[in-house]
Amino acid sequence: MIGRLRGVLAEVEEGHCLIDCAGVGYVVACGSRTLGRLPAPGDEATLHVHSQWSEDAGPRLYGFLTRDERRAFTTMLAIQGVGPKAALSVLDVLPPGELAGAVAREDKAAIGRANGVGPKLALRIVTELKGKPLGDVSFTPAAPGVHAEVAPPAPSIAGEAVSALLGLGIAEVNARRAVDQALIRLGEDADLSAVIRAGLQELGR
Repeated sequence: MIGRLRGVLAEVEEGHCLIDCAGVGYVVACGSRTLGRLPAPGDEATLHVHSQWSEDAGPRLYGFLTRDERRAFTTMLAIQGVGPKAALSVLDVLPPGELAGAVAREDKAAIGRANGVGPKLALRIVTELKGKPLGDVSFTPAAPGVHAEVAPPAPSIAGEAVSALLGLGIAEVNARRAVDQALIRLGEDADLSAVIRAGLQELGR
């Protein structure tokens, strides 16, 4: 089973990309949000992968930029009526932290913004995800009459690197894009100083 791919981004098409790993090309299905944050074709990319097998379609790979996104995807697949397409659509409109917040608030409308997710399925997703962990956050149900809050995740390398770039007077949208690209290139285990340096290099391109 493939859990991660690291190689040259060869192609980006609607709904998928092609990663060249030592001469072997892997077609990986991705949401539009993931595809939009990939580096330029020809650059190195790293994707966290969920592998799925079916008798009709054979092996299928689904790619994500972070482990939390992959975990949210696999958690949603366990819900009746939620297939890969719907799960990717939800993550396109709600990254894992925002999805956790919507579940805690029982905000069915937010989840229903995803393509192919109607009111009934949105309600089922909210109901099924309550109390389930998702990386640094969890889907915590609200007690009757109590507004639920999602505990903020511990400061991440990405967040600290973005803050450092903001302190240098760089616009937030540019800082986040540069840090995203730096983490794709270096991997999530890179230390803060390396991510900041790589982010500055991305900005200088």
